[in-house]
Amino acid sequence: MTPSYFANRTIVLATMHCKEQVIAPILERELGVKVVVPESFNTDIFGTFTRERDRPGNQLETARIKAQNALDLTGETLAIASEGSFVPHPSLPSIPSNRELVVLIDRIHNLEITGEELSLNTNFNHKIVKTFEEAQEFAQKIGFPQHGLIVSLSSSTRDSSTIVKGITTEAHFLTAVKTALERSPNGTIHLETDMRALYNPTRMQVIQQATQNLVKAVNQTCPECGCPGMKVIERRRGLLCELCNLPTNLTRSLVYGCQKCQVRREVLFPDGMTTADPTYCGYCNP
Repeated sequence: MTPSYFANRTIVLATMHCKEQVIAPILERELGVKVVVPESFNTDIFGTFTRERDRPGNQLETARIKAQNALDLTGETLAIASEGSFVPHPSLPSIPSNRELVVLIDRIHNLEITGEELSLNTNFNHKIVKTFEEAQEFAQKIGFPQHGLIVSLSSSTRDSSTIVKGITTEAHFLTAVKTALERSPNGTIHLETDMRALYNPTRMQVIQQATQNLVKAVNQTCPECGCPGMKVIERRRGLLCELCNLPTNLTRSLVYGCQKCQVRREVLFPDGMTTADPTYCGYCNP
């Protein structure tokens, strides 16, 4: 814990999608802060999942911009923001994954600390349908009505007047689908999961885990100056094969760096393995 840095301070959460439901309890309990959500803070100006507006940068840059804007708006000195993306899993490219990034910015101590979670637990999906029955089948697949739906005339539209979001009732679903089918110029419409946090409890769980990982990152304190948020700046490969004792491509150590005093600390065997299985050895298993 690092109470001298964050305890009894107000932290502004840059959200309009109820992320405080999972973020606030963790931060208030673990860091001793008071979480507030600024009124009328419009995060849609920083990008939308439904493609009407692009993000101003990559995932980290966008989360950082959100937090900085919340600080500018409120005049506070501590902020947190999150940003999600849905991409093929790096190890299983045929399966979608949810990467959630949570960033904390402290203007008093000039700190930026991040937490991240990559999860296969996602219902991110979309489908082109031409009948109400096909739409019902898709809705059931993604967990409607507990999870919200979006209906639009096509997957490429950027016209907000043709997009219906936040569908969470059977009546709204029926009206949105039938209206879209009647308006469709080619007889098909586009359905997708509403991935905004307040309409997607599965995503909300991943945001919660990313926040817990942020707290772990905060508690990685510098052994020299006590500054929170020591982070990995280098991953060193070369874990020795248990059979031939030659280096492999597996990680042997991580190097952590302090944001304040620039001290470096190497941690051996971060994955809990002191040697590598010969399966991963280029000599034993060429």
